[in-house]
Amino acid sequence: VQLQASGGGLVQPGGSLSLSCASSGFSLDYYVIGWFRQAPGKEREVVSCIDSSDGSTYYADSVQGRFTISRDNPNAKNTVYLQMNRLKSTDTAVYYCATAALDYHTRCRDYEYELWGQGTLVTVSS
Repeated sequence: VQLQASGGGLVQPGGSLSLSCASSGFSLDYYVIGWFRQAPGKEREVVSCIDSSDGSTYYADSVQGRFTISRDNPNAKNTVYLQMNRLKSTDTAVYYCATAALDYHTRCRDYEYELWGQGTLVTVSS
């Protein structure tokens, strides 16, 4: 079982990128899925997460209104996306996706994430 994150790259400030996180070997239907990031010299932080049981989402204040997390499309089951718009230089980081099995927690940001993807680098620079 693993997660594969992709979609990072170099983008100018104000631009957009879409990250993907695909699971293999298991269904995402019974998990919360989170996107995290770690900038150079900083601690890892949660960016956004989604609860597969009810579709509820969370966004960090720093990305609220600019990023959108979503699950699946008809051509890509078991995939979570992070659409990032109006990117800023402060969004530069390695982005990771991670999962945790659904349990008693009511908010996806409260979970202890267990399975991590390999990370994809997002660089926002002119």
